[in-house]
Amino acid sequence: MAVIGLGIDVVDIVRAEALMAERRKRVLDRLLTEGERGYVMGMPHPPRHLAVRLAAKEAVYKALQVLPGARGVGWREIEVTRADHGRPVVALHGLARRLVEERIGARIHVSLTHSDLSAVAVAILEE
Repeated sequence: MAVIGLGIDVVDIVRAEALMAERRKRVLDRLLTEGERGYVMGMPHPPRHLAVRLAAKEAVYKALQVLPGARGVGWREIEVTRADHGRPVVALHGLARRLVEERIGARIHVSLTHSDLSAVAVAILEE
């Protein structure tokens, strides 16, 4: 397997707190899938989990930019889920999914972390 795309992003937790305080429903509906909204709102500190998901979506978006047509990928086409034992995984939908499926054997890997101040995500697209 070879790495063909790489993305990284950082989101300040305070920025996610402000987004949720100003327009919670609009932000959550526009940026997250239904499953992500449920997960984020079920956590003790939702802004921290919103921030790390936004960082992951942006990191994946950046990694996908090596593929023709990837600029059209939307926020809800990249979904952060959890595999067994809590490991984060990415589920792709719509255009994002089609672009990756066209690259037979391509896969996205993601790693997430957060502190009290920041959320960081790294995404690798391999084929």
